[in-house]
Amino acid sequence: MKQFTLLFFLAAFAAVGVKAQSPQYQEAMAKQVALLDQGSSYNPQTLLEISNTFERIAATEQSQWLPYYYAAYAQVMSAFMQQDKTRMDELADKAEANATKADELNKNSDEVALIKSLIATVRISVDPPGRGAQYGPESGMQIQKAKQINPENPRVYLLEGQALYYTPEQFGGDKAKAKETLKLSLEKFAAFKPADSIAPHWGEARAKQLLEEAGK
Repeated sequence: MKQFTLLFFLAAFAAVGVKAQSPQYQEAMAKQVALLDQGSSYNPQTLLEISNTFERIAATEQSQWLPYYYAAYAQVMSAFMQQDKTRMDELADKAEANATKADELNKNSDEVALIKSLIATVRISVDPPGRGAQYGPESGMQIQKAKQINPENPRVYLLEGQALYYTPEQFGGDKAKAKETLKLSLEKFAAFKPADSIAPHWGEARAKQLLEEAGK
């Protein structure tokens, strides 16, 4: 009887796993992630359209953290491109809500921590003098949290190098150290292998771009 009960629960667990990773989910996610891999998608409106699709996937696949994660990522990227600062805050709010849901479904995630760091950076960008003291430490704390969870994640060093590059020296910025950190990021990218095609893998092109700027 005990053996039958165990087999029943194992079968039920396997069924849930198959449902959670259905071909329809994988196909829908792969399509949207592929769009994020295209440079032409990086304009405010297209990113919002992509984020909306991820939110629709999340509404259907509520046990999956990646749709919430990518919705937040696309919203953050769009926020950085907005001219209207009130719109930046609005998108940061939406991204934060999605990041919170992703965090609930995938606790102690280095990738979610990095999204939270980017959200804090968006809020700083709205008013650097007025908000730097509030959100700067939050952004840095999330990067350090991600580093503790997974020191091999190349996006940790991308965001760390980016912060060092753009932060004024009187507030801890250091362009020379930024170059070293961005080089480390590219070394980590060279060794990095995502778990599958829809796992987070963004950032290498940005690291190269920043390193080129830093070398000028």
